[in-house]
Amino acid sequence: MFTGLSAFPLSPLRDGHLDEIAFAQLTERLAAAGVGSICALGSTGNYAYLDNAERKRIAELAVRHAGNVPVMIGISALRTRDVLDYAEHAQKVGAKAVLLAPMSYQPLSAQEVFKLYETVTGALSVPLVVYDNPGTTRFEFSDELHGRIAALPNIASIKIPPVPADLDAATARVDRLRARIPSNVTIGISGDAVAATGLLAGCDSWYSVIAGLFPQTALAITQAAHSGNAAQVQQWSERLEPLWALYRRYGSLRVAATTAELLGHTASPCLPPPLLALQDADRKQLASFLEGFHDQA
Repeated sequence: MFTGLSAFPLSPLRDGHLDEIAFAQLTERLAAAGVGSICALGSTGNYAYLDNAERKRIAELAVRHAGNVPVMIGISALRTRDVLDYAEHAQKVGAKAVLLAPMSYQPLSAQEVFKLYETVTGALSVPLVVYDNPGTTRFEFSDELHGRIAALPNIASIKIPPVPADLDAATARVDRLRARIPSNVTIGISGDAVAATGLLAGCDSWYSVIAGLFPQTALAITQAAHSGNAAQVQQWSERLEPLWALYRRYGSLRVAATTAELLGHTASPCLPPPLLALQDADRKQLASFLEGFHDQA
C-alpha cells in the first residue's frame, strides 16, 4: 500500500458536526474505484480541527467503508501522549498503517522530532508513513533526519513535499533522499499540481488530495507516470491546470471542499470554521471547470 495511489478523502461537516453519511459515501467511492489505499485524517481530512471523538469515529468509518482497500489513519497531534492514543485506536479498529506529521505550536527541534518518531514507532504493530509537510507544520526535515527516522522500526514510507517543476531537478531531489534511506522505505509525492513530475522523477507513490474526489483520473496519471508515458502525464496535467491554479492561490483543502460541495458530495459549507470554501468569482470559475470535467481514465 506504499506504492501507487493513496487517496485522501475529506472529513466533511454538516451544521458543525461530522457528516458520517457523506464521509462513508466518499470512502466507498474510492474503494469502488480501486485506489491502492485510503488515508483518512490527513490534512485534507481536517484532523487538526476535530476533537478526539470525531477523529476516532472517522477512523472507524474509514475502515468499515473501505472494503478490501487498506486504510491509513492520520495520528498527528500536539502531544506525544495523544499521538500514541490515536495510534492505538487506529490499530484497534483495523487500520493497516498510520500517517504522522510533527504537529506543533512551539517550533520543534530536529531532536524533538526524532524522539517523537522513535517513541511512536516503538509502540506500533503497523507501518508508519512520515508526513513531511513544512507548509503546514513549519518544520523542515533535512535528508539526514529523514535517514535517521527511516532506520527506525515500522517506517514504511516518506510523504515528501512538492518537488521542483523541472524533471531533472525533481529527479535529483528524489535521488538525494533515496540515497539516505533504507531500500524498503518508499518515497511518496504530495502536492497534486507537481505529483506527475514527482512520479516521473522516481517517487513510488502519490499521496493525493484530488484522488479523494477524482480517483479514476488520479489512477490514470499514476499508471501513465509509472509506465514512463510522459506525454500522457503532461496531457492530464494540462487538463487539470484550472484546478492547480486554484490550489496555488487557496491551497488544496479549500479547493477540494468546494469541489465536493459543487458536485453534491457534501453539504455546503462542509469545512470547519473559520475555514471557508471558495467564494464568488473563484467558486464560479471552479464550477465552470467542473461542468466540462468528468472523472475517467
